[in-house]
Amino acid sequence: MSRKTITIEIDDQGNSSIDLEGFEGVGCAEVAKSFHGGDEVTRSVKKREFHLRAEDKTRAAQSSKAMGA
Repeated sequence: MSRKTITIEIDDQGNSSIDLEGFEGVGCAEVAKSFHGGDEVTRSVKKREFHLRAEDKTRAAQSSKAMGA
């Protein structure tokens, strides 16, 4: 199991950012959502790893189907 890290930064003006490491795909989005509370999200950026892991899972599922699993 990979190590999961959550980094939250709040600047002098009260603006905050959250960085999640070690989370995969939709699981990452669900964790991030739990930190939003009732606050409005003004910008959301998904990291390269989010998309790569989602693509890897899609390819694995397609390979299983092709092999008759």
